[in-house]
Amino acid sequence: MDLLFHALSDATRRDIVRRTMEESFSVSTLARDYPMSFAAVQKHVAVLERAGLVTKQRRGREHLVAGNAAALRAAHDALDRLELLWRERVARMDDLLATDPDSREKTCR
Repeated sequence: MDLLFHALSDATRRDIVRRTMEESFSVSTLARDYPMSFAAVQKHVAVLERAGLVTKQRRGREHLVAGNAAALRAAHDALDRLELLWRERVARMDDLLATDPDSREKTCR
């Protein structure tokens, strides 16, 4: 999971994932749209591939990069679990404050 969120922490990599979820692209086609070298885009794709966010499939002389919806779903599910955990904690704090009026004053100080 750490690899997945590390890979998504970069704007270029998120954009590559977004584009490859819509259709497959060769690395050279992807590289045309970024203000960086082909090698830099290859490195971004390698990070995404290690995280499982994209797959590469050889077609002739090219490697086509395709997004992996299952990996994105795993990230989404992990964030949903964290959101639920924090919502439950906030609800418990709200309940505590509602049952103990003095605690609200103590909390606001």
